[in-house]
Amino acid sequence: MAKAKTHYTCQACGYQTAKWLGKCPDCGAWSSLLEEAGAKDDEKRPAWGASGGAAKPTLLRDVSGDAEARRRTGIAEFDRVLGGGVVAGSVVLLGGDPGIGKSTLLLAALDRLARHGPVLYVSGEESLRQTKMRAERLRVEADAIHLFAETDAERVLAAAEALKPQALVVDSIQTMYLPELGNAPGSITQVREVAGRMMAYAKRTGVPTFIVGHVTKEGSIAGPRVLEHMVDTVLYFEGERGHPFRILRAHKNRFGSTNEIGVFEMKGAGLVEVTDPSALFLSERPVGKSGSVVTSTLNGTRPLLVEVQALVAPTGYGTARRTAIGVDGNRVALLAAVLEKKEEIPLVGCDLFVNVAGGMQLNEPACDLAVCAALVSSLQNRPLDPHTLVLGEVGLAGEVRAVGQVEPRLAEAAKMGFQRVVMPAGSARRMEATKLRVVGVETLGEALAAMFD
Repeated sequence: MAKAKTHYTCQACGYQTAKWLGKCPDCGAWSSLLEEAGAKDDEKRPAWGASGGAAKPTLLRDVSGDAEARRRTGIAEFDRVLGGGVVAGSVVLLGGDPGIGKSTLLLAALDRLARHGPVLYVSGEESLRQTKMRAERLRVEADAIHLFAETDAERVLAAAEALKPQALVVDSIQTMYLPELGNAPGSITQVREVAGRMMAYAKRTGVPTFIVGHVTKEGSIAGPRVLEHMVDTVLYFEGERGHPFRILRAHKNRFGSTNEIGVFEMKGAGLVEVTDPSALFLSERPVGKSGSVVTSTLNGTRPLLVEVQALVAPTGYGTARRTAIGVDGNRVALLAAVLEKKEEIPLVGCDLFVNVAGGMQLNEPACDLAVCAALVSSLQNRPLDPHTLVLGEVGLAGEVRAVGQVEPRLAEAAKMGFQRVVMPAGSARRMEATKLRVVGVETLGEALAAMFD
């Protein structure tokens, strides 16, 4: 009988070598290579079976049209991020910091899906009693929710085959293992193989499967990068500690947009949907204070109004600080240089602090003009009109460039009671009629003059 060979696998990137090394040659991580047992030469076989496809090639026109029929979970924000509901046979990977609310969200979703038939919640981290206690706190009362405390992936799949659930939740993938591999749960090999078998089960049976994943210190999902490539949808549950708001964001979605977000608020009874996030983010906005500017960011099809705050103070050190939360720090430094060079606004000897209230992340250049306005407002201690919205991209020459999808942004602003918008002239010329008073500007100097006249 052939002997099982051993190899060393990097737990950070999955690199394999026949001997132990102190530093991974691929990713550079130190002390990350662990010894793992490989399959015996006479027992090598595919790690998972067929993925549920046809036995022979099929014409596109002969494929059933309901292959991606969706089922709504009843949680509107969750359905929005998924692209309109759960697709049959899809595999969704949900990651987030510990205690952010991943298990709470999925248990609430199962409560709604259980109205259509049995569902299975597999917990590899909690006992049945602990899961029951959380369900009671969330007021989950569906009779068709089946709990299974197990870490053996083969037993989990056997239970799913017998139950034939409407949905399957595995919490978490890092606790599952396959006995024949001989590696510790959470290792690169275990995570990859278990996820592959879960995916094969979902494709073959059409059961939507949700997988919870731990995250590393850098904020990415722990395990091999191939894990995110294998699944259909990758969701991240984000939230700042100390903030009650939680943002569900799609980083990959084969069945919908990757720009959609869902907003929740964490309360004592669990997660609560935020149907009007703009009102929530602006509810505590200081009126008549310098350094506060409101702008509009677009996430998928949803426009959100957020507050950009800035604090400019004389530096007490040799080098001025540039600190940004919720917006790219390099972008803030770039905009500060444009203000210094093109508008002669003295920021070199000042510490700059920029923050997006509510824990939001601004990733589009359409918010550049709001950052510039907040910096100037704080430096000169001149409050901006609280009913003015600021929108526009700022170039290195000091020009204000046009932004896309202006109509939904301004419609949201009008709904929130704003009366005026300072925006690029190029966008103002192409837009339709609006209730707001539009001030079109072409340069950064014109924009500052219009905002602080």
